[in-house]
Amino acid sequence: MDGAGVRATLARNIKAFRGRRNWSQADLAEKSGLSIVYLSDIERGNKWPYLDTLVKLAKAFKVEVYELLKPENALPPDTAAILAEFTEDTAAVLEKSLEMAGKQVSQSLIGMRNQYLRKKGLSESSVPHYPNQLDFFGEIQ
Repeated sequence: MDGAGVRATLARNIKAFRGRRNWSQADLAEKSGLSIVYLSDIERGNKWPYLDTLVKLAKAFKVEVYELLKPENALPPDTAAILAEFTEDTAAVLEKSLEMAGKQVSQSLIGMRNQYLRKKGLSESSVPHYPNQLDFFGEIQ
């Protein structure tokens, strides 16, 4: 990795560390003793900080200096694609879970209906069929 790559990694890492803590640049400036303008320049890759500055940033984040420069800590360039895929996968899992929960609720309602009918001495054929089990319970109130 060349100097520009290291600078870009540092910039992404600072933004990522701030984001994980829900810190603004002003929050980081206060915790590190650096100016907002200087932090902004570093985050945009316009300034290369002195070692003392890296130490101040690391202390503010409570990490080691080398963690600010690790490419693995930087968000990958295709983060949006990864998040979109994750969102689609999550939506599919959620949809399946809701479908399963709906079936369980429906089975429970059928069981409750049958228990009610037995308690009242009624047969299933003596009451109308309700495709939505909740309609049955609305009728008996």
